[in-house]
Amino acid sequence: MRREDPLGSNSEIARRLKQYYDDLVSEEIPDRFADLLSKLEQAESSKG
Repeated sequence: MRREDPLGSNSEIARRLKQYYDDLVSEEIPDRFADLLSKLEQAESSKG
């Protein structure tokens, strides 16, 4: 019994998008951006 692909002809597009997303989230955050996030967290914690 053959299972139908729920995405049909879009399955290749979905596979590539998932691969792109996986690659993107596995990249390291640049130091400059991490520093900015740290400063924002410090500013937020000193407010409250």
